[in-house]
Amino acid sequence: MDRLTLFKVLADSSRYAIYQEVAGAEEPLSTFEIAERLDLHPNTVRLHLEKMRDAGLLEVFSDRHGAVGRPQHRWSVVPHAPSLGVEPSGFRVLAHLLAEVAAEPTTESDRAAAVGRRRGLERTKVRSGSVHDPNSGAVERGVGRACIRAIVDELADLGFDPVVDAPVLDVGAPAGDSQITVRLSFTKCPFRELAVLYPDLVCELHRGLTQGVLAGITAGEPGVEARVEAFSSLVDSDPCRADLSISGRSAVA
Repeated sequence: MDRLTLFKVLADSSRYAIYQEVAGAEEPLSTFEIAERLDLHPNTVRLHLEKMRDAGLLEVFSDRHGAVGRPQHRWSVVPHAPSLGVEPSGFRVLAHLLAEVAAEPTTESDRAAAVGRRRGLERTKVRSGSVHDPNSGAVERGVGRACIRAIVDELADLGFDPVVDAPVLDVGAPAGDSQITVRLSFTKCPFRELAVLYPDLVCELHRGLTQGVLAGITAGEPGVEARVEAFSSLVDSDPCRADLSISGRSAVA
């Protein structure tokens, strides 16, 4: 579509708002969902949707989902449609990461992991203070669990929506030390579209980000060591997963 036609189609404010809503959605939206989100009448929304479909901006499919009666129409943007600034925020992060990878002199996978670690550390530098709860004492009751909460929050902010899908395990260690391990599942990948096509590159960036975030969050905790014990990319499992371990003295000053 030429730019003049695009601007003409989206010149109407309601139509532009509908396009933004559809383009920014994670899944195709029904006419009624769009109408409800924008507080518009479904008939008005339907007319705008059909005009954008005729212009080649949107596509529609019928979705019954076991319902009785007429199937719902669900709308999404066509492949390679103009984003108009509503592309997922994760793609902006990914663009910066890939630019840094291209500038690194080492091998591709090493570059990706190193760039991810560096960016993860940079993100956590802005955190002030300690995640240690001085009243808790033991790492498994205090620092470890606080670190895990902080890691989950940070990776969620990046768009990965991590969940703890295996319980935190407390493992005894010599000399009063303790260790906890936890498995995170990343229920959403902000880079998924490209990760499926280039897992060796994009999943390495994700692994590096996870390592950097973990290292950055635990850096201010004396006597605490944190590691990514295993990382399963989309090639290995869906969703991808990370096994983390945090160990240290049972009493942290």
